[in-house]
Parts: sequence; structure tokens; C-alpha cells
Amino acid sequence: MKLDWGKRLLKKRPIEHHQTLREKILETIREAISKGQLKPGEKVAEPELAERFGISRTPIREAFRQLESEGYLTVIPRKGAVVTSLSERDVEEFYAIKSILEGYAASVAAEKLADKDIERLEGINDRLEKLAREGDVKTFFRVHNEFHDLFIRASGNEKLAELINQLMMKFNRLRLASLSLPGRMEISVQEHKKIIDAFKRHAGEEADRLVSKTAALGGQILIQSLAREEGRQIEASVLKRIVDV
Repeated sequence: MKLDWGKRLLKKRPIEHHQTLREKILETIREAISKGQLKPGEKVAEPELAERFGISRTPIREAFRQLESEGYLTVIPRKGAVVTSLSERDVEEFYAIKSILEGYAASVAAEKLADKDIERLEGINDRLEKLAREGDVKTFFRVHNEFHDLFIRASGNEKLAELINQLMMKFNRLRLASLSLPGRMEISVQEHKKIIDAFKRHAGEEADRLVSKTAALGGQILIQSLAREEGRQIEASVLKRIVDV
């Protein structure tokens, strides 16, 4: 496999000087997968990455393990790493669990959030609104996490926060894919405004319902996108067979 995708990516956007080598590898592969330059099932070979970055295979294997924990890669013994395929079942199961856990956290947090916490949530959402207008998905994703982390931590349940964090890390790819869909960031901002309003009124049940609904919507939108993508792949495959005849 030639790393044409990696060369294009690095030329388009120079790597920040403060990034570690491991972070450079992680970002390069994440973006190549997110942008479709690396397809599901495609092998990501260590030798080419080692040559591209001028390093040994050890940091690359460490990066692969990290990307596997985030749902981007599947590392197969004696075969190497391949891009993980997303299935409708994966999406349904993840967002069902996310809906329950985050909804519960929101219901408890609604009784505990102080005025300063709500002001901070509003400030974060104002920034998200700006990022949505700019189309900056990567920064939006990071700041979006800050919004949810704030009310999850405010619930005061450390075990719940730890469980949600582990789940989010495992399915980072799904979450980023959902937020990357057209119009999804703008919808997220509007959903947050409703959630903040429920927090202001300390309406726990409403906050639970709104957060759960938000998670379910994210899953539904992503499933529809995956179905369309699968249809395009089937169409492309049929056209190729016709051309090859």
C-alpha cells in the first residue's frame, strides 16, 4: 500500500510543531479514514508508515493500539491493521447505551448545576455555534466533548463519568462521523440550547429526555448516511462490472 493519502494530507495541512510523533501518526490516519482516503477493510501497513515518518515500527504499533481503542482500526495478529468497518448494529448499540447513560447523568446534573456552570455551558455552546458556521468539525468535536463532560461531571457520579468516558473513547470514530454530516453541527447547537434551558429550570426529567433524544438523533442520522454510502458503493461496483464486461 502506498501512502499517497498520507502525503496529500500532510501537504494540505502542515503538522503543528508542538505535536509529538505519535500524535502526528494518529492524526494522519484518523483524517485519512474520516475523509475516505483509507477505506473500510483496507490494510494500513507498518513499513510504509515507518518509511514515511522515518521511525521504527514501535511507535507505529503504539499508535495502532490507540486507534483500535477508538474504533478506527482492527489489529489482526500476524496480519496487521485494517480499517474497521462500521455497521448499522454498531451504531444502534452505541447510541442506545449513550442515550441511557448521558440522559441519566443530565437528570442528576440538573439538580446540582450552579449558575456559573450553566453560564459556562452557554459560553461553550456559543463557541460551538461559531465553529459550526466556520465548518471546523475537528475543533467542534473537541469543544462538544467539553460541553457534555461538564454536565456529566456535575452529576457527581465518578463511576458513571468513567464509564461514559470509556464508551466515548471506544466510539470516537462514530461520534466524529455523525458530527461531520451536513447540518449536524448546527442541529447539535440548537439541541444544546434546549438542554441548557432545562438545566436552568432544574428540570431533571426534561434534561434526561432531551439528552437521550439528541443521542438517538445522532445515531439515526449516521445510520441513514451509512445506508446511502453502502448504496453508492454497490452502484460503483455494478458499474465497474459493466465496464469490465
